[in-house]
Amino acid sequence: MGKKRKHTETEAAAIEETAIERPKRTLLGFKDGSTEENKETSVVTFRNKEKVLVTCSRRISYRYRHLMLNLVSLLPHCKKDNKVESKDSKGATLNELVELKSCSSCLFFECRKGKDLYLWMAKCPNGPSVKFLVNAVHTMEELKLTGNHLKGSRPILTFSSNFDKQPHWKLLKEMFIQIFGTPKDHRKSKPFYDHVIVFSILDDHVWFRNYQISCPHNGATQKIDRGDLEKMTLVEVGPRFCLNPIKIFGGSFGGPTLYENPFYVAPNQIRSLEKKQKAGKYAKKVKAKTRRKIHQLSNPMEVDEFADMWKE
Repeated sequence: MGKKRKHTETEAAAIEETAIERPKRTLLGFKDGSTEENKETSVVTFRNKEKVLVTCSRRISYRYRHLMLNLVSLLPHCKKDNKVESKDSKGATLNELVELKSCSSCLFFECRKGKDLYLWMAKCPNGPSVKFLVNAVHTMEELKLTGNHLKGSRPILTFSSNFDKQPHWKLLKEMFIQIFGTPKDHRKSKPFYDHVIVFSILDDHVWFRNYQISCPHNGATQKIDRGDLEKMTLVEVGPRFCLNPIKIFGGSFGGPTLYENPFYVAPNQIRSLEKKQKAGKYAKKVKAKTRRKIHQLSNPMEVDEFADMWKE
């Protein structure tokens, strides 16, 4: 039998010929600059980690609570928390809650006197924040809103051209995009679009609308061509409401005032004016009665000669 060949010497010689000298490694990487090249070639992808905390104040009415729950169903990236006492220190309390929930934004519904609803929209913890007065509230449960879309689907955000005219509208537009825009590849969201959220400005108010994208389907074989928008229709889903901006602050739930609405009138002033008008009507009636009595006293009727003729 033949003897086995020894490959150790030949293999060692081949390794010495083909081996490349390894560069010296330092704390910042290799000296030949391989790490810098890798950094340049690597693509840095941005991941949206936006989370919104949604909460409300105590003694909120049922209608405003339903509105808050409708917004919670529209935002799959939000977290709902317990009610917060509506006091002067609510800003510090809400900032702590946002930090504990690892959120970056907050929607706080503040109800006063059981009638007025104020919406605080804030970026925490450094701001800015906006205070709105909410009017013309209609929830999803109303019968006239017949639309329906899948829960958790990503919305298409549309804005009117007025948002690009003044700086405070540009700031509000960016806040709406960050808060109402569902992050891509979020674990609770669906990977397609089937509804549109519309923000429009009219009479210095922001009007919120939510529409379902409805496509006609007669069977499994029928499909709509790409770009054929004539066959698509919009059906309103809700909720719908109107936001009247009051102030824009530089910090979270406070700080320096960046913008103040000069046309804003508080609802308490409106109610007091209505009471004064009603009180004015009653005062006019009382004055008319006193004028009538004074007129009767100043102009007495003449005595009739034949008034007592038939009493005998």
